[in-house]
Amino acid sequence: MFSKSKIHEPGPKAAAETDKPKAETPVPSRPLGDFVPSAATRAKPAASVLSSDLTIVGNIKTTGDINIEGVVEGDIRAHLLTVGETATIKGEIIADDVVVNGRVVGRVRGLKVRLTSTARVEGDIIHKTIAIESGAHFEGSVQRQEDPLQGANAPKLMAPEPTPEA
Repeated sequence: MFSKSKIHEPGPKAAAETDKPKAETPVPSRPLGDFVPSAATRAKPAASVLSSDLTIVGNIKTTGDINIEGVVEGDIRAHLLTVGETATIKGEIIADDVVVNGRVVGRVRGLKVRLTSTARVEGDIIHKTIAIESGAHFEGSVQRQEDPLQGANAPKLMAPEPTPEA
């Protein structure tokens, strides 16, 4: 009824393979600076969090996500910026996505800007899409642009160029 299987027994082919010396394949050497991880192995880093007891004086720049609960006196550039309810930001915000739950004094530039019911914004908003919940406090102007991040590197105040007189 039961027969012994030969699945786990080495056959003549397996024995012949173990007798051969293995040839090492050369690994091309590259400088460490040329390392480029594939998109499949690169995981998205977690959002940076600035807690409510933290005060930063200076600019913040990241390509990732950031969640601010403390005070920032300076400009912020990020992919996704979440301004927490306890946060106060005094400076310009430039991000793909901006969610404001706290206080912002300064210009906001974003592809998607959302002011929640606890938001307090004093400054202009330049956006592609915007959502303002009931209860949000906003003083400033709103301007829609197809690419609101495009003018982000331009100086805030531009002096008129002198015209050459003939």
